[in-house]
Amino acid sequence: MKKLITILSLLILMGLVGVIYLNYPKLNFITGFSSKSVCSCTFLADRSLASIEAQDNDFSPINLATNTIDFENKSVTSTVFGLKARTAVYKEGLGCILIPEGLDHTTLTVKPNRNKTPKNLPFPYGNLPQKDTVFSNIDYTILDEAITNAFDISDEKLKRTRAVVVVYKDQIIAEKYADDFNKDTKILGWSMTKSITSAMVGILEKQGRVNTNQSHLLPEWENDDRANITLNNLLQMNSGLAWEEDYGTISDVTKMLFLKADMPKIPREKTLADIPDQSWNYSSGTTNLISGFIRNQFKTDQDYLDFWYTELIDKIGMHSMTIETDLKGHFVGSSYGWATARDWSKFGLLYLHKGNWNGEQILTKDWVAYTKTPTNTSDGIYGAQFWLNAGGRYPDVPKDLFSCNGYQGQQVSIIPSKDIVIVRFGLVEDPLFSYNTFLSEILSAIN
Repeated sequence: MKKLITILSLLILMGLVGVIYLNYPKLNFITGFSSKSVCSCTFLADRSLASIEAQDNDFSPINLATNTIDFENKSVTSTVFGLKARTAVYKEGLGCILIPEGLDHTTLTVKPNRNKTPKNLPFPYGNLPQKDTVFSNIDYTILDEAITNAFDISDEKLKRTRAVVVVYKDQIIAEKYADDFNKDTKILGWSMTKSITSAMVGILEKQGRVNTNQSHLLPEWENDDRANITLNNLLQMNSGLAWEEDYGTISDVTKMLFLKADMPKIPREKTLADIPDQSWNYSSGTTNLISGFIRNQFKTDQDYLDFWYTELIDKIGMHSMTIETDLKGHFVGSSYGWATARDWSKFGLLYLHKGNWNGEQILTKDWVAYTKTPTNTSDGIYGAQFWLNAGGRYPDVPKDLFSCNGYQGQQVSIIPSKDIVIVRFGLVEDPLFSYNTFLSEILSAIN
């Protein structure tokens, strides 16, 4: 019996050694992702560790991490079998910041000024939606069935939807949440944040401070062909800069998000792999370059941080939103925007109304039209940090749909021809979760 126990113990030990050996090069990524995820979900979304580990961090190899929350210091430290400890720290106004090894986070002292004064206006302009109108052209039985179909109605947990909000003619007509989520839960939009970054450039252009056709964007590019890259090239993801967007390996994007204090630095140092405007390449690095470019338009960090909230986020009542920064104080415009599903719908409504919010033209109509213009070589699927249906990605949905999309199936779909915004948050995306089916079923309820 003792011999059998010894053999079993050795086999278990060998298995652990094998797991560590196979994943050791990824340990920085594993513990970095895990600590950042747990920190943000805890201190921004007020969720429990059990819920986070069972949902957000439940995939391999991230589920190898052990997470410890320090509520007093508002930080999370993660390890894998005691190795490669990484810590993320919550900073008021800035969200959770993953601290690269050996660096100090106490130098971050500036936070955005917010204007969260409630407005006595109906949804979407104020804080509370009005759901009193019953539209005669909507079959609510079909609508309710469509929303229910978006959620897991068995124990298989295949769709993994967390939230759905449908806004028709400026009113919520359907809303549903999974367990552990509600109308006040902040949810990470991942790459939906790219569309927020695009909007900030649109506001700068409206103010006459930048132009999408301008080149010579960065002093580091002045001595080579990168000087010819335009702001339009960056917005449309066809700059020609080399970039590897692969979340399953140690790639450009994982190095940027989980290893670096200065996120615009990695894409800023990339060389040209193709001719600008001739090769579309989806790149989170490009969006963080834009965030760095926006920073260069301001004299101080305070002015830069305030601008995003005062000129857009708080102005349209997205009061729940936090866009997290890197250790150098850049907004992580590619990936780290948090808000409630209702507040994300407000951003969609801004674009549905061609940039107008309660009578104020926050973005020009021309900017919204530019946003929806297909990028050269994208086959009609991408505009200026927005995804498009012009190329027929969703065959049963109107082609005028454009959307903010994020990792694991986050999406704000804007369909002007139907006067509708549809928001869905989840943990799986196409093809596991069919957006064509989801959207078409909802639209079938509207005559």
